[in-house]
Amino acid sequence: MGVGGMNSAGERERQDKHKKSTADSKYFTAMIEDAAELCMRRGRPVFTDFLTEAEQTEAEAVMKRSDAHYLFWGGYDSAERRMLGVFLPYDAPDTELFPLDPVTASFRSSESVDHRSVLGTLMAQGIERSCVGDILIESGRCVFFCRNTVTAALLNDIAKIGGVGVKLSRGCTAPLPAAHGFRPINTTVASARLDCVAAALAGTGRANAAQLIEAGEVLINSVICKKVSHTVHPGDKITVRGTGKFIIDEIENVTRKGRLILSARKYV
Repeated sequence: MGVGGMNSAGERERQDKHKKSTADSKYFTAMIEDAAELCMRRGRPVFTDFLTEAEQTEAEAVMKRSDAHYLFWGGYDSAERRMLGVFLPYDAPDTELFPLDPVTASFRSSESVDHRSVLGTLMAQGIERSCVGDILIESGRCVFFCRNTVTAALLNDIAKIGGVGVKLSRGCTAPLPAAHGFRPINTTVASARLDCVAAALAGTGRANAAQLIEAGEVLINSVICKKVSHTVHPGDKITVRGTGKFIIDEIENVTRKGRLILSARKYV
């Protein structure tokens, strides 16, 4: 096949992926709209399964067009995978109403389990990934969050995770195992534009950061952003492919030279 044929095949593949992505996005949008309508029609809260960060961003855009109140909750304040709760306009969102349970798996501290083995064990029980939230692991203990409709079955059926004997119990004790380690970043930027912030985080020049953004290599809250002038806000999670993932804590306090102080953390 000639170069032209290869390019045509590659372009068709790109177009097919784009069509699938567009179709998936339309289906997801319709699902969130249906949740909002169902809440209003039934007169009580409606909850989705656990959503990824990218899905949460998309769901929030839909919910902002609705009259319903909404809240994302994954069982603890900094959860990454979270359910969407849709509430009536006159009701205050309540985390206690979310249909999820924390489950603790205890094991000997001389043994270890990892995220993959925990997830694999849950999937082997026929549990859909969307029914499982964050998985937090430390020595001798794993805490994961799941939809409460599957909790009883898991407690009854799981005695081992990745060959390690475990004892499962409903609930958890504080403090929770750390989800991530972080390395603090404190620097200055000319502005809160994405190209400025990405350059500072990646330790590269602004022109190179702009190229990465335009190439789709930079994501904000798990969604690709190709707009170099996009304004970054505290709380945003920025991924620079090939460099790492960061969470923005603050962009404020102008220095004497007119630059902004950037405080962030890199996931390690």
